[in-house]
Amino acid sequence: MRVIVFGLLLSIVILNWLWPLPLPITVKLLVSVFVIVASQYQFWSRLSSGSVFAPEFPRPLIILFNWAIGTILFLTLLQLALDLGALIVALVAWQPIRIGTDARVAVGGLAGLLAAIGVANALRVPLVRDVTVAIRGLSPQFDGYRLLQLSDLHITRLFSAKWAARVVERANAASADLIVVTGDFIDGSVEMRRADVAPLAALHAPDGLLAAPGNHEYFFDYAAWMRHLSALGFDMLENHHKVITRETAHLVIAGLTDRSAFRYGEMEPDIDIALAGAPTHAPVVLLDHQPGDARTAAVRGVALQLSGHTHGGMIRGLDRLVARGNNGFVSGRYQVGGMTLYVSNGTGLWPGFALRLGVPAEITRFHLRAG
Repeated sequence: MRVIVFGLLLSIVILNWLWPLPLPITVKLLVSVFVIVASQYQFWSRLSSGSVFAPEFPRPLIILFNWAIGTILFLTLLQLALDLGALIVALVAWQPIRIGTDARVAVGGLAGLLAAIGVANALRVPLVRDVTVAIRGLSPQFDGYRLLQLSDLHITRLFSAKWAARVVERANAASADLIVVTGDFIDGSVEMRRADVAPLAALHAPDGLLAAPGNHEYFFDYAAWMRHLSALGFDMLENHHKVITRETAHLVIAGLTDRSAFRYGEMEPDIDIALAGAPTHAPVVLLDHQPGDARTAAVRGVALQLSGHTHGGMIRGLDRLVARGNNGFVSGRYQVGGMTLYVSNGTGLWPGFALRLGVPAEITRFHLRAG
């Protein structure tokens, strides 16, 4: 199936867009080779590291690959739109319509520009987004509590130590009471990413650092990453909870393992185990990387679920497809029964498709209010 899809993309870009242009045959051949090489980005990534998720190339080359992939995608869509428009005009006028060179150059330039903007948006260190959530049963002693969420950092050669340090600086400056991470810290093994994740050790908040694993942690020796992240100061909530206390009031922060855990022989998510022994009447904030099981959490009495995984769909329009794979949840706030679900757009992005258009990355600061 993947071969068929790539074959269609390449045939549209090379045969339907490039070849009719009045260029020397050598230029057309060179551009065709570039397009074919760029389209195999995941194959080259696997050769570089053993995994399509961790391209071990110099950062500028990863940026170039992402720009090229984006350009191919947008050019395919724009050329199809151009062809469809020409077909409609031809049918109405009942005479053949030739797509001119200017139109082809225009859609090529627009595709390259959109891809460049998308990559630039993806690489930007996100701003802090403020969200106020009313929590039923929250004690007045917790009214105004500030909880900061990072998600989907995907620390790699693309989102490297320098980027991570700037995220840490911005997160610490938000002056949150508690910092949580909802999974997908990395792409790569501990040895590959040791220096890149080192800045995360500088994160600090009065009530500590809590986190739940994402599916990408399971791709690269899950147990080793749990040990390393714990050593960096994160309390990894693998079907477990912590109780935050203010005098006589309590707030429960629970975390689940990821839905993909069973494929790797690891502990599957279990909300009953996670909440076992928690104070009965204390409101619960649940960290669950994937938002798809939010309705189960709502039935279980969770007040606020924080998730990520979807990257917000990355591109406006594509988000509708991503939502379909996550039970309708893709970006922002949802009311699920009596529970608020918030799906982060992500702080970073998977380096295999690092583009954002209309879906900005985020560091999210929640202001909890007694509801």
